[in-house]
Amino acid sequence: MLRLLLLALILANLGFYAWSQGWLDSVVGVRATGDREPERLARQVRPETVVILPPESASSVAASAAPACLEAGPFSPAELIAAITALKQALPAAAEGGWAEVKTETPGSWIVYMGKFADAEGLAKKEQELKRLKLDFELVRSPPALDRGYSLGRYEARAAADKALERFTQQGVRTARVVELSPPGSTSLLRAARADAELAAQLVALKATSLGKGFSACAKTP
Repeated sequence: MLRLLLLALILANLGFYAWSQGWLDSVVGVRATGDREPERLARQVRPETVVILPPESASSVAASAAPACLEAGPFSPAELIAAITALKQALPAAAEGGWAEVKTETPGSWIVYMGKFADAEGLAKKEQELKRLKLDFELVRSPPALDRGYSLGRYEARAAADKALERFTQQGVRTARVVELSPPGSTSLLRAARADAELAAQLVALKATSLGKGFSACAKTP
């Protein structure tokens, strides 16, 4: 009895070895190597047309088909009206959800200003005075109306500039005043956040039209 069990065990081991080497694939119907890529490729209808890409190449192909973010601008309120009109005329189909207006509020700009001085001598004299008072200052070159003057500070709100002027007056400054460089306002972008390949190509091609400022990749992905 023990001899029969030992013989059966030996035969079983021999059979498993033969199957694991693939010698019995056509007999038992179960492949020892499984469905691996070479065999699976060989069973394609036209295997010569199938190309297996490495992982990095496959990722590049997938990325190239991803939606693109494109934007044009910034536009002032007046420029925006003209740009939207030009865009709708050039790409009427894109007006339905293809792009949107992105508005940004811009603060104003004020300075505490001293000047304008008649000549270099007057400019140098005021510079020495400000140094004696130990105040920070910078030379103003633009706009031309303020050339040959000094700024004691820049501020985004008129109220902040007025408070600074009061403080400078207490420190001995007598001839400074608050000057507006630019008023508060707003600018807008025209943005296609998820443009497909066809729309992206059309938007980029608008650079040569009356849009004024063409589309390019978004500075910051939304």
